[in-house]
This record gives sequence, structure tokens and C-alpha cells, in this order.
Amino acid sequence: MVLMAGVLVVITVIFNVLSDGIFFSAENLYNIAQQTAVVGILATIMVLIIVARHIDLSVGSVMGFVGVLIAYLMYTSNWGWPAACLAGLAAAIAVAMYQGALTAYVGVPSFVVTLGGLMSFRGAAYLVADGKTQPISDPFFLKLGGGFNGGIGTTASWILGAVICLGVVNAMLSKRRAKKAYDVPTNPLVMDVLLALIPIIIVMGFVAVMNAYQIPGKDDAQGIPIPVLIWGAVAMFMAFLVKRTRFGRYVFAMGGNPDAAALVGIPVKRVTMLLFLLLAVLTTIAAIVAISRLNAGTNSLGNSAELLVIAATVIGGTALAGGSGTIMGSVLGALIMQCIDSGMLLLDVSIGTRYVIIGQVLIAAVVFDVAYRKWTGDVL
Repeated sequence: MVLMAGVLVVITVIFNVLSDGIFFSAENLYNIAQQTAVVGILATIMVLIIVARHIDLSVGSVMGFVGVLIAYLMYTSNWGWPAACLAGLAAAIAVAMYQGALTAYVGVPSFVVTLGGLMSFRGAAYLVADGKTQPISDPFFLKLGGGFNGGIGTTASWILGAVICLGVVNAMLSKRRAKKAYDVPTNPLVMDVLLALIPIIIVMGFVAVMNAYQIPGKDDAQGIPIPVLIWGAVAMFMAFLVKRTRFGRYVFAMGGNPDAAALVGIPVKRVTMLLFLLLAVLTTIAAIVAISRLNAGTNSLGNSAELLVIAATVIGGTALAGGSGTIMGSVLGALIMQCIDSGMLLLDVSIGTRYVIIGQVLIAAVVFDVAYRKWTGDVL
């Protein structure tokens, strides 16, 4: 985690130097924040999918299918956005039950099932609207994508930042109290305060940057984009699920040793199904954010998204062999991927070269993961 954070810092500094300071501009950082949200949302659940020794190659196609369906219902069928979103969720759940059942109960490898899904649901995204773009005009729905009115404003951003900082301080104090209650040695108070200052500085710095960006022609600054809030809420929920629930422990036990997990009574098949259903929910959320940001649903929505999501997950430290990974790692991985892509765009790197570099970054991350595990003796 520390190394990945260092890599992120180095990447951003290099791109800022090469772009003559444009990379660290408030506008570019705001765009990076909102653009990362879709991949970041999907990466949080992909962590658990890969930890459990599965993979989903169809996540981009399913997101495109669900997104186009929602946009089609809103534009062509004149549905309200709540009903359209619920219909999209129902479609995503149907897909998850189909692919999850084949994986969990029939025993077909998830790689094969979702590879077929990658092609099938890309076709379904085209068939839903006959390949036609479905524009979206609902003012409230468009806010979810972080566009012109897609920020929460400066005052709300500062308040939210202060609340998060208070939460960090409270968590630090609660941890110290819990250790003392059970006679567990604690760090010196100064050290814990310094450690708590790191996320506080990051949060307040982020809020300051978001509040510094103002769209030309608009009276107020943007503040924190709504897609980032959605991503943050999803990441917090997933982190809670991993650390505080039986389901999260079951997933990691399955990834560590599926046979042993079954022998000790863990319902492996049911947990696998629940994983795919959770993926359906987050895929729907990502689709909503994506079509809101683009102001339309198109059959090309989500193209190659599965590769970016898997790359972000692996770069964030999730082992492809399963058994280990963190939600915070997926956040860092998504940021690294987006910073690399945005930096190359600023430098006017061709799309072909960008794909080559991103692919090699993924390979380098896997090589590093394998080398690190061999060095530490944690070979899976």
C-alpha cells in the first residue's frame, strides 16, 4: 500500500513536470476525480471476485447493456429515472444469477462464463436501442455524473471534509481506548496523532482543490463531484463488508483454500452467488454514473472497462491467485490507472501507444506481485 501510494505520487509529479504544470491544475484534478469513479466503483467489487479465485471479464459489457437499457427507458419509453434504474438493476441481477449459477452450481469456470458474457452482453447493448444513442436530459439524473451542476459546492465540501477528519480522529481514539481496555500495548500518542494527520491532510487538500475549480460561466466553484461521493460511499460499504461481516471473512477463506473452506462448513456456492449479485448492484451504480457523465447511453459504453477494472485491482495489490486484496488498494489502483491515462492525454499520446503502455503497466504490476510474494515467502 505504501509503495503504491509512492508510485502514485511519482507518476503525478512526472506528468505535472512534462505537462508544464497543467496536470496539477484544479480543472484536471477535478476531471480525474470524477472520471475515476466508474472504474473505482467496479474495482471495489472486483477485489472480492478475484480474492475468491474468480474473475469477471463481462463487467464492462454488462455495464454497457444496463446503461443503454436505462437510457432507452428514459428517452424512448419516457420512464422516470427511478423506474428506469430499477429496471436496469433487475436486468443486472438476472445476468448475475445466470452467470453466478453457472459458476457456483454447474462448476463452469468464471473465466469461460464471463468471456461469453463479454461478447453476448456487448451485443445486447446494441440490440436494446438498435445501436442508436439515447440522450438523457433529466436535470437531477445528470448531476450524478459530476457535470455542470454535479458538485456539492464549497460549503458542503468543507463541512463534509471536517466530518471525515473528525471521524479519523474518533477512530484513532477509539482504537487506543480498545487497546487499553484489553491491556494491548499502544503506540505513543504523538505517533498516533501523526499517523492520523496523514489522511486528514489528504482529505482537506482534496477538498481545497475541488473547491478551487470553477466552470467558466458559473458563479460558484464546483466542490466535491457527486460521482466521487458515490465512489467513496461504495468503498466504505465494501470495506465494512470485508472487515466487519461474516460474508467478508468467508470470501477470503474461500480464496485462501476453497476445499478447506467447504470442509469447515462455509457455504461456498451460496457465497459465490452473493458475490455475483453484489457485482450486479455495483455494476448498475457504475452504469448510472457513466451514462449521467456522458449525458447519453451508447452501445459502446463500457468498452474495455473490464480491462481497466482488472488492471486497477491488480495494481492495487490484489493477487490474481486469490486470497489477498484490499478495498483501499483498489482505490489506489484506480487512481494510478486514471492518472496514467489522463497524463498521456495531456501529452497528446496516441490511443495505440496509451493501450500499449497501460497493458505493460498491468504486466509490471503482476510481475511485481509475484516477485514480492516470493521475496516474503507468501507464495500462493
